[in-house]
Amino acid sequence: MGSEGSISRSAQFATKYFVVWVAGFAALALVRPSTFVPILEYVNPLLGIVMLGMGLTLQPADIQRLTDRPLDVGIGAVTQWLVMPLAAYGLYLLLNLPDAIGVGLILVGAAPGGTASNVMSYLGRGDVALSVAITTVTTLAAPIVMPAWTLFILGESIDVTFIQMFTSIVQIVIIPVVLGFGLRYVLDRYAPRVADVGLDVFPVVSVAAIVAIVAGVVGANVENILTAGVFVLLAVVLHNGIGLGTGYAVGQAAGMSEDRKRTNAFEVGLQNSGLAVALATSLFAPTAALIPALFSVWHNISGPALANYFTWHDTTAE
Repeated sequence: MGSEGSISRSAQFATKYFVVWVAGFAALALVRPSTFVPILEYVNPLLGIVMLGMGLTLQPADIQRLTDRPLDVGIGAVTQWLVMPLAAYGLYLLLNLPDAIGVGLILVGAAPGGTASNVMSYLGRGDVALSVAITTVTTLAAPIVMPAWTLFILGESIDVTFIQMFTSIVQIVIIPVVLGFGLRYVLDRYAPRVADVGLDVFPVVSVAAIVAIVAGVVGANVENILTAGVFVLLAVVLHNGIGLGTGYAVGQAAGMSEDRKRTNAFEVGLQNSGLAVALATSLFAPTAALIPALFSVWHNISGPALANYFTWHDTTAE
């Protein structure tokens, strides 16, 4: 019991200060880039580990929710699929971003929801079950939706095929998630205590993997950050803000309850930027991974800030 408690406390410490680790190692990568650039060779397996951890959090009841509340799940998924890619394309044109960097913004916009949305829904008193359901749908649809949007927007300006992107996403996302789901099912039946320990350990592993990925991308893009930093950061902040604001507004227009409106905001605005990093580095160039890496940092600042605002609002309204 003592060792399990220590593992749980370590997991809580690692995840609570996630943004500190990301920002700290990103800053270190700016100073010592050569230390972190080699990490880019391992982005795909690192993200695969993160997605395996996501699969471990899923249970049959989560899949059942997809049929229990199809309307709200559909609204959240469709809003994300439409708003984020189109917003990315609009900002790409408006800010006149270099093509190599703009690819990363489009990849973030076309990416599925990230697990951060589930955490923020919990912290912001949203509907966590709905959050998990929407994240599951957008993740499972990612092999189709992500390459379709990317190729539709960028067209002949990129030398990547639909099949290449589809295959990469299946390998990086779908297979690890399915394996994690299957492993969780077996452990729950035959070794529940091991499952509990795994659920505590994997958040720490996921934090370490994402921190490493971001540091690697920052290290490889020091010159780009210093020369195009303002416009790149502006694109990230505006893109994230558009997603959060539109998600909440669509939930309100659809007549959702307050907790579901909050969930819709997080689901639309918080993307799986780690997947965008992996695709950028494996199919394009390290430069394309710059915006996804910065998005990983920023949405872990804006997400908790919005969650804190929601809880503060609830407290003052009581």
